[in-house]
Amino acid sequence: MMQQYLAIKADHPDELLFYRMGDFYELFFDDAKLASDLLDITLTARGATAGEPIPMCGVPYHSVENYLAKLVRLGVSIAICEQIGDPATSKGPVERQVVRIVTPGTLTDEALLDAQQDNLIAAIGSNGGIYGLATLDVSSGRFELAESLDENDLVSELHRLSPSEIILSETDDYPPTAIDTAGSKRRPAWEFDIDSARQNLTSQFCVTDLSGFDCEDMGLAISAAGCLLNYVKQTQRSELPHIKSMQRIRPNEAIHIDGASRRNLELTKNIQGGDEHTLFSVMNNTATTMAARLLQRWINRPIRSRTTLTERLDTVELIFNKQQHATLAEHFRHIGDIERILARVALRSARPRDLARLRDALNSLPSLQTDLSKLDTARVQSLAADCQPLPELANTLQRAIFENPPAVITDGGVIADGFDEELDELRAINENAADYLVKLELQERDTTGLSSLKVGYNRVHGYYIEISKAQAKTPPENYIRRQTLKNAERFITPELKEFEDRALSSKSRALAREKHLYDELLELLVTYLTTLQRLAEAVAELDVLSSFAERALSLGLTRPVLTTDAQINIEEGRHPVVEKALNAPFIGNDVNMDEGSRLLIITGPNMGGKSTFMRQCAIITLLAHIGCFVPARKARIGAIDRIFTRIGSSDDLASGRSTFMVEMTETAEILKNSTSKS
Repeated sequence: MMQQYLAIKADHPDELLFYRMGDFYELFFDDAKLASDLLDITLTARGATAGEPIPMCGVPYHSVENYLAKLVRLGVSIAICEQIGDPATSKGPVERQVVRIVTPGTLTDEALLDAQQDNLIAAIGSNGGIYGLATLDVSSGRFELAESLDENDLVSELHRLSPSEIILSETDDYPPTAIDTAGSKRRPAWEFDIDSARQNLTSQFCVTDLSGFDCEDMGLAISAAGCLLNYVKQTQRSELPHIKSMQRIRPNEAIHIDGASRRNLELTKNIQGGDEHTLFSVMNNTATTMAARLLQRWINRPIRSRTTLTERLDTVELIFNKQQHATLAEHFRHIGDIERILARVALRSARPRDLARLRDALNSLPSLQTDLSKLDTARVQSLAADCQPLPELANTLQRAIFENPPAVITDGGVIADGFDEELDELRAINENAADYLVKLELQERDTTGLSSLKVGYNRVHGYYIEISKAQAKTPPENYIRRQTLKNAERFITPELKEFEDRALSSKSRALAREKHLYDELLELLVTYLTTLQRLAEAVAELDVLSSFAERALSLGLTRPVLTTDAQINIEEGRHPVVEKALNAPFIGNDVNMDEGSRLLIITGPNMGGKSTFMRQCAIITLLAHIGCFVPARKARIGAIDRIFTRIGSSDDLASGRSTFMVEMTETAEILKNSTSKS
């Protein structure tokens, strides 16, 4: 067994190897020492090598997800090694193999993911201080590329995206921000080869070249994307049919916000790194977690397109005026997080309850369509076109899956009665066994005249007919002795043996048939992936816009006016996070900045609200640029390309920088990178 373990471990030197032993996953040698320390579990020993005990620890298989979650949060990768052979027929160690590799950036299991936050893996191509960035969310299939980034751009993007894992070339140089990430990994330089990358990507998307993705000139990003795709396939041990496209991210299409400004504005994380009292926590009232993730992406990347922003604001205003947000939210709650369910379907790791949720989502589409038809903005109707009912698929899932299926397919009970004739017959044999045995017992008593005769079953000897020792001296001719007890004898008859073979095999055959039918359902769903992914994207956007309408009503927000000139004019502006946290009324503040007034000097005592005033100007501007109403009586916001803040004081002991040095460095960065539209 240990030779088998060492051979498998040799192929996975960088991962903790969870080695399945019966009802436990066991770890040995250095893996055991590290896991024992990280998971706070007992370190023991199993066997010895060179006279020294072999360190060992283990975790129960039924609760392994809890331990995996803790490890991936610490940036640790795990190789899951399962028994794939039959212990009953194996002459040596049971055959085992690694069936998946769990890494921080490639998670798809619901139990391991933060429901409201994207889980990204990134790869970075480098050449002479210029970088190409590829990011992938395996749990949704979202694949994005950015190119021609200098060090500041790259660091800002990494702050925005906050990837859980970063893939780097062994031979290239990178900024410390990339290298010091907990989940960063070095890969051989040949994995970043541009020709191999193009081949990987064209094969994935079934195209002859990448011209259709508007990225032919992005050599560094393409090399990173090819390496990333190959790495994810290795960890998942499968193809990735839900990854169907790549999107080019153009920095000039969004408002630039650097890492320091993100921290100071507390957009999605507060200064302490928590989730409370952030802009996201106040503005999020979405009904689905996939919409919450979309809202985070919007907040982290406000856009400059007046056309897109106007479409969003028109939709929010219409939902607000027609008071449709509560009705829409109820529809969205029935749809749920189908975005991540579809990724698990594609990877063939979807569980029965995933399919039940997908069934419920499809069943809710007709009524959603009815209510969307009442909203006649161009954007709503465009999104509604991707929310068309799928009656045939909905009907199949309705017939196929029990109303409340178990968590896993392993023990059956997932495929509904009446869906498959063969499965129904196998279940009937198993379920009618008790009735058959009662009838057989009465029949044998009548035939033999033995009133104490019993028919029973145990796991070791199977089905039997039991009679007393005295009666067993002259058993019927068709009785075959099976077991001798102290006061009784147990027999079997040809008829009972035939039933036993049929009954015992029917359960395993029913489970096998059910698993086969379940796999067929997954295959069917894969053929609908593109349509269902568009549905998920449309519902998420509609949910966010509906949530904006609800926030406008609940928080007293108004529609901003977006202009093309250089101005920020705000009447009675408020800071939404501070206002929500206060038990007292928030006093609104005016801001008037334009070509003739480009500089404001804010003075006042400590705790007088200077920082709040500055932050609220930035936040109102940001909210307007995600298509949301703003906390002000009126707001006119001009064309903006960057948002900077330099608020608060803190030192950077790790880098040897004093508070004053941090302040001067951040101020210098603002002066260096700001433009006339910042």
